[in-house]
Amino acid sequence: MDLLSSLPDEVRCLILSFLTTKESAATSVLSKKWRNLFVLVPNLDFDDSEFLHPEEGKRERDGILQSFMDFVDRVLSLQGNSPIRKFSLKCETGVSPARVNRWLCEVLQRGVSDLDLTIDLGYGYSLPQELFVSETLVNLKFKSAFGIHWWTGAEGTSLPMLKSLCVYSGRFFCDDNFQELLPCFPVLEELQMSNMQWMDSDETVSSSTLTTLHITGIRCVNPKSISFDTPNLLSFVYTDFVAEDYPLVNMKNLSLARLALIANDDQIKRVRGPNNDLLENDVVLHFGNVVKLMNGIQNVQELHLCPDTLEVLSLCCDSMPVFNNVKKLLIYSDEGRGWQAVPVLLRNCPHLEILIFEGLVHHVTDKCGDACDCIYRKDKGRSLTSCPVKVVEINGFGVTMKEKNMIEHFLDYFSCLKEMKIYIYVEEDGVTQQVMKNPEVSKLVLDEMEEYNEFYNCNVKLFLCKKSIPQ
Repeated sequence: MDLLSSLPDEVRCLILSFLTTKESAATSVLSKKWRNLFVLVPNLDFDDSEFLHPEEGKRERDGILQSFMDFVDRVLSLQGNSPIRKFSLKCETGVSPARVNRWLCEVLQRGVSDLDLTIDLGYGYSLPQELFVSETLVNLKFKSAFGIHWWTGAEGTSLPMLKSLCVYSGRFFCDDNFQELLPCFPVLEELQMSNMQWMDSDETVSSSTLTTLHITGIRCVNPKSISFDTPNLLSFVYTDFVAEDYPLVNMKNLSLARLALIANDDQIKRVRGPNNDLLENDVVLHFGNVVKLMNGIQNVQELHLCPDTLEVLSLCCDSMPVFNNVKKLLIYSDEGRGWQAVPVLLRNCPHLEILIFEGLVHHVTDKCGDACDCIYRKDKGRSLTSCPVKVVEINGFGVTMKEKNMIEHFLDYFSCLKEMKIYIYVEEDGVTQQVMKNPEVSKLVLDEMEEYNEFYNCNVKLFLCKKSIPQ
C-alpha cells in the first residue's frame, strides 16, 4: 500500500475512477493521504443494489434506502462545484424521485458529459426538464423497466453536444415525431431505442450525422410509411411491423443491417396465398414494397434477416436487388416461417463468403426446395451450386435426422465450401442436452462428423456451447 500511497494524487484518482463510488470511498480508512481522496474523482458510480448488498429482505429494512440517499448527498456535497465527467446511477423503487432529479440537476450544472442511468421508480417518474437542455452532455444512456416519457415538445429540447443516445425501456414515448426530434441533436452519431411507441403512422428518420441506428418499435397496426434519410449510417438494426411503404431509404455507406420485420400469423398465411384472394384494402397487398427497403440497403456488407422478414421477402423475389458487397449473411430460422426467399438471396449475393444459420428447422413450402432438402426438385441445390460461400456456420443443431439431411445437402451442393462449423446448444434439462448425454448417440454424431471430413473436401467441426443471445 505504501507504493500506492506514494503515487501523485492525479494517478491515485485515476485508479479510483475504475471503482464504484462506494468502493473508492472505502479507501478513506487506509491512511490520511487517502482520506476523502475519492471526492476528487470525476467519475461517480452509485448503485443502490451494491450499496445495500444482495441480501434478501435488506432493502425493506428501516433506514437502509435512506442511508443510500444520504451517501449520495454527502459525496456530491464534499465535491463542491468540481467538474464531473461521468455519472452512473442505478436505483429502484423506494429511492425518492425528487432526490434523484436533484442529483441529476446538480451533475448537469457541474458539466457532466456522460450520463448512464438505470432508474426503476415506477410509471409516475419523469425525467427532469434540465436533462434536455444540457450544453455539455455527450453520451446519454437510460434504462428502465417502466415506460419513459420523453420531455414533451422538441421546442424545449436542445442537446447540441450529444453524440450517443441509448434508451432501453419497457416503453418509450415521445410527443413529437422523428422529423421534429432529431434536429435537437445536431451532432448525434448513435441512436438506440428499444420499445419505442411511434406517434405517427408516417415517420421519417433523417440525419446526416448518424452512423448507428438501432430501433425497436411498438405498434398495434402496420405503419403507413417509414423513410430513412441517413446517408452516413454504418450500422442499422431495425425491428417493427412491416410498413405499407418505404418511400425513401438512403443508406449508401451501410456496413451492417439486421432486419426483423414483424407480421402476425394471419398476415403470414395471407402472404403465402394467391394475391387474388386478398381484399382491396388488405395491408398485405403492400408488403411487396419492402423491396424499396432492400434497395436502400443493398450496399451493406453484413446482412442479418429474421424469420418474418424472410417470409415477407418472398413477395419480392423477382425484384430483389443484387447485394454485391455482402460478405456475411445470417439467416434466423423458425419452424413456423418459411425459406421461400433464401434461394434468391443466395443467388443475389455473388461475393458471399460466410453463411450463418441460426437454426435449420423452418416451415416447408414448395418454394424453398431449391435451397434445402425438404422437397424433391429436379433443380435441387441450384442456388447453392452457384453460391461462392466458403464457410457455413450452423447454430442450434438439434441432432435430428431432418437437420442431418440438410447438412449433407449443403455439403453436396455448396461447391466452394471449405469449412463448416456446427454448434449444438447445450442447456440444462434441454432436449439436446439429454440426447447428447446418451453415449451411443453422441458417439454416432461424432462418427458422422468424421465421415463428413473424409468424404467431402470440407473441414467439418462440431462444438458444444451455451446458446448465445443475438445483439
